[in-house]
Amino acid sequence: MRRMALLITLTLIAGCSLLARQELDRRFGAPDPTRFDAPARPAGDLSYRADVQPILERRCVVCHACYDAQCQLKLSAWEGIARGASKQKVYDGARLVETSPTRLFIDAPTASAWRTRDFHPVLNEREQTPEANLAGSLLFRMLELKRRHPLPDSRVLPASEFDFDLDRKQQCPRLEEFDAFERKYPQWGMPYGLPGLSTSEHAVLERWLEQGAPYEGPEPLPAAVAEQVRDWERFLNGDSPKEQLTSRYLYEHLFLAHLYFDADPARHYFRLVRSTTPPGAPIREIATRRPYDDPGVERVYYRLAPERETLVAKTHMPYALGPARMMRWRQWFLAPDYEVEALPSYAPEVAANPFVVFQALPAGARYRFLLDEAQFTIMGFIKGPVCRGQIALDVIEDRFWVFFAAPDAFASDADAAFLARESENLSLPSEKGSTALILSTWLEYSLRENRYLKAKSEYLQQRFDSPSKLTLDVIWDGDGENPNAALTVFRHFNSASVVQGLVGEPPKTAWVIGYPLLERIHYLLVAGFDVYGNAGHQLNSRLYMDFL
Repeated sequence: MRRMALLITLTLIAGCSLLARQELDRRFGAPDPTRFDAPARPAGDLSYRADVQPILERRCVVCHACYDAQCQLKLSAWEGIARGASKQKVYDGARLVETSPTRLFIDAPTASAWRTRDFHPVLNEREQTPEANLAGSLLFRMLELKRRHPLPDSRVLPASEFDFDLDRKQQCPRLEEFDAFERKYPQWGMPYGLPGLSTSEHAVLERWLEQGAPYEGPEPLPAAVAEQVRDWERFLNGDSPKEQLTSRYLYEHLFLAHLYFDADPARHYFRLVRSTTPPGAPIREIATRRPYDDPGVERVYYRLAPERETLVAKTHMPYALGPARMMRWRQWFLAPDYEVEALPSYAPEVAANPFVVFQALPAGARYRFLLDEAQFTIMGFIKGPVCRGQIALDVIEDRFWVFFAAPDAFASDADAAFLARESENLSLPSEKGSTALILSTWLEYSLRENRYLKAKSEYLQQRFDSPSKLTLDVIWDGDGENPNAALTVFRHFNSASVVQGLVGEPPKTAWVIGYPLLERIHYLLVAGFDVYGNAGHQLNSRLYMDFL
């Protein structure tokens, strides 16, 4: 009887949705999925950048700007609004197979392309009249619902009506389903569980939606900033194998960074991307799950793409570029006398293991690069692809300190040779892809980890054959000037922050990290972690972190 009742209910809902869609089509015409493939230019005095975006940034993006954005609706860019929403969750711990990535600006080029990937519009894609632009806009209906049903006067919202659990069941109605949603959840207008927009804020968004959600496009880059982009793209796209391998290493560690130029007072931010087109041509970003996946072209070009989304704390990882930075990278990676005889392949068993793919690069240079901005490196573990910190943070104390092994003590030629010998045992489970088995994978890598730990113990006994050799000199002091030498990590349940220096009383936990460990954590939790992977991939990443 229960199954029959559920079937009848679903049939009624589907029937009501069909009738609602037919009524919208009758009043305003059939939807045009290409309507927002390109924005309409503002016709009046209302500007998206000056008038609309500030409201969205003040009231909306805190919940709609990352992988955990409700219904995948990203209000951090006009293109995210045009893309719309989806009923599919990114964070799904029960996923049996990998799902297709849905990264804004990367995995589909236009709003109509997102429609083929089960994203439904929140803007009106039917007849373009003021009446239709409001009646056909799911975004307006959500805002209007809150205006008509403000929060109750109680100081604490009733748990029977509001659910703030991280894993709460999402309600992501399409426009034709909204009448039923409104009847069932009248208090769930937007912003959800928060005070509504002010009268003036609501009026601005209503006027903007009524005009068809126009957008004037991004501001052009200042000439001085554009010149620095050209300088850095020339540096990143040298033709020699040494230059190409160095740029590949830099990209795989900086692909999540918000890059800016230290001489730019306005701080225009950029993403480092792989493109099929060389500097000077329009960027055509290569969309792969991971930064080390096969790009599918003979030559990739590393380009600086302007960041088009609103910056939010949970994903903002700034990284400064300037003449001093470029000089250090040249000294570490390009000036030493060594040869890169052939570029390594992108086969998973090679590309997923940094100790194999970058074996030709000096280990000391790689470690120096990671230490130079160690705060950024550590930040990537907890603010990178996971976005929702619980996935990475449930393994750490609420506050702990981080120190680093001195590069002069642990980056010799002998150390590099040891890592090369142990490269197979240092492989990571991400080489199995995003649809992975659990038990067999864990057993395989636990055996490799045990072999590595045994070899490491024997090697260190040879390196430090006397206790007198273990002094504070083996801890990096930042070369007397780098503030990244000691860090403090704060956990805030679902998020975390990394600050320079030792903050507070001595904590219960401290890390001392050397190059192999630092590199492995990056390739486990940042470069190799896929939020769109299945439960096996994500659990294997968590279990492997226990080894580290």
